[in-house]
Amino acid sequence: MRLSLAGRAAGVLALLPLDAIAHLRPRGCDGHELLIPRQTDSLDPTAQCQYYNYQPVQDIKAKYPTIWTTATIQGSDTEAQSLFSQINATIQQKAGSVVIKPASTAGYSYDRSDPDCWWTWQGCTKPADSIGVAADLIDVPEPHTLGLTIDDGPNCSQNALYEYLREQKQRATMFFIGSNIFGWPVQAIQAHKDGHEICVHTWSHQPMTTLTNEQAFAELYYTRKAIKDIIGVTPKCWRPPQGDVDNRIRLIAAGLNLTTIIWNLETDDWRAQAVNSTVSEADVDKNYQKIVDQGKNNFTNHGGVVLTHQSTNYTMSTLLKWLPQLTSAWTHVVPLASAYNWTRPYVETDVTYPDFNAYISGSTSSSSSSSSSPSSPPSSTTGSGSGANAVSASAPASATGTVSAAASTTSRSAALRTSDIDLRHIVPASILLGIAYALL
Repeated sequence: MRLSLAGRAAGVLALLPLDAIAHLRPRGCDGHELLIPRQTDSLDPTAQCQYYNYQPVQDIKAKYPTIWTTATIQGSDTEAQSLFSQINATIQQKAGSVVIKPASTAGYSYDRSDPDCWWTWQGCTKPADSIGVAADLIDVPEPHTLGLTIDDGPNCSQNALYEYLREQKQRATMFFIGSNIFGWPVQAIQAHKDGHEICVHTWSHQPMTTLTNEQAFAELYYTRKAIKDIIGVTPKCWRPPQGDVDNRIRLIAAGLNLTTIIWNLETDDWRAQAVNSTVSEADVDKNYQKIVDQGKNNFTNHGGVVLTHQSTNYTMSTLLKWLPQLTSAWTHVVPLASAYNWTRPYVETDVTYPDFNAYISGSTSSSSSSSSSPSSPPSSTTGSGSGANAVSASAPASATGTVSAAASTTSRSAALRTSDIDLRHIVPASILLGIAYALL
């Protein structure tokens, strides 16, 4: 009996064991790896995760923080220094004495009125008007609609998940870690070529409120810059790792023209195999089942935003397992840019995205929205040159369509091919070893 693609892919992804830190760094992807011609076509994690050296990353990495270390402004980066100076002045003016938070709330003495609108404390997503930034986005305006978001990419062994999404003509919003982009640049490019929306998920995936102003700025600035340098677009959206954000961090993000996006549906997939976690794989399945049930019975006035991860083979295979049920239970499953009618989700105005009606009708091209919703993510005036007034705390208005997206199969030619990449940038490991030996 032949298994479906989802079944085969889930089985392949389940072959590798997981470790506790895989939530941050994809398993088996600890270095630069060799791209072989079949790597972007293979569903075998071992074949996908072979060493390669991508020359465009090598050409720019000296201008960036070291991967998987807390980001700081690089000494020669005068552009970053100037922008940070403006944003830092705005923080002092609007947020005043917002303090750096601890990594854990246990035993921490904090004002119960939550003056900093600290999400980790009690889920605050609406800062005071005096702060001048928009509320965090936690849902989507369309009823019976699920905003599909996937954190922690790119991942070297993502082909099975991405191929299934292509076959179903399903796009998602991907929140990428800067360090992973430098580790897996070809996989990052693949996500954009497949039509997924790309957003920022910081440089080293740390709780943002535990960082200094400069560190938090650099975590966002260099991830946004890496996405531009490697993928070619400049995002306008970001998600704080673990949802950890307060007014100080929101002001930094707003100064970089980044809209803060949280979620209202949690799978807890990344916790299942973390060290000392009390969350089991059975618990994750229960969470997914709850989201399926909610798609059938709830969300009649607005939609949900689900948090999933591509950080490990387990999280990706679990998402693969549940995606058919999610798309069956929810009337529409869409990327956030389409849910919010952000037809220009990037700084580059020549890059367009389908609005909600176009997306659910099966179109992959941009079309004008019938609502008054913004065509770009909202931004706030912070004194740093963002050039936009503070926007309403509510999500963009609904523009519900009536046609369901068709679920049809695409050919493998729709995938990222080696012909999409200048192979002169790919240096085989044997050559690298020869050079290293010659230098001894």
